[in-house]
Amino acid sequence: MAAGFALLASLEAHAGDWGGTIAASSQLVDRGVAITPPVPVVQGAVNWVSRNGWSIGASASYQVRDPGRVAEAIAQVARSWSLSDDWQAQASLMDYHYPGGSAGLRSYNRIELGGSLVWRDVLTIGASAIRLNRWGGGLRGAADVGARWPLGWHLAATGGVGIAQYLAPLRQYYPSRPDRYTYGHGGLVWQNGPWRVELIHVFTNRERNRGEQRVSPWTATVARTF
Repeated sequence: MAAGFALLASLEAHAGDWGGTIAASSQLVDRGVAITPPVPVVQGAVNWVSRNGWSIGASASYQVRDPGRVAEAIAQVARSWSLSDDWQAQASLMDYHYPGGSAGLRSYNRIELGGSLVWRDVLTIGASAIRLNRWGGGLRGAADVGARWPLGWHLAATGGVGIAQYLAPLRQYYPSRPDRYTYGHGGLVWQNGPWRVELIHVFTNRERNRGEQRVSPWTATVARTF
């Protein structure tokens, strides 16, 4: 899952209210793609939720170490529905930009239409249709499943797996490479009131394109929600 989207999703604004989150992470990873090297990243997000389930939000991530730069910016509009006491659904439209990245990373600027089902804030199933701003060539797809299980003492185990198509049309250069890859994570989350601390192990079988950063096997995040 995209880190920026996870930050937006963590906001807890009540209907008709604004909410915000600030966070510091050891690396920014987006569906198995390293957006930054393993250096400190500061993130911020704001969100507004209406009384009928609509919400708007935006987030930005800034790579602190030289060269300092805005690594990722996301804008989102979403609509949520309560299907039953246990199930919720959400549809979202998101606009991703990588203004401070390399030319290869900026080619991943895109718009995503996504949908998800959530069971009791424990299980989340999602899928996205992705249209790149630059390359064209039709829609790409991604799907993932995530889970969060409370353990007590404010701790929870978290994990997820997903499958996605490579965004850039590189089969002309690597004809034997599959057009999709898998990714996932597992770890622990501590949450107490507005504070949240995560230690996550990240894995992927995605082949890096030229010039891309390596995904660190472990990432850590400290966040506070307002």
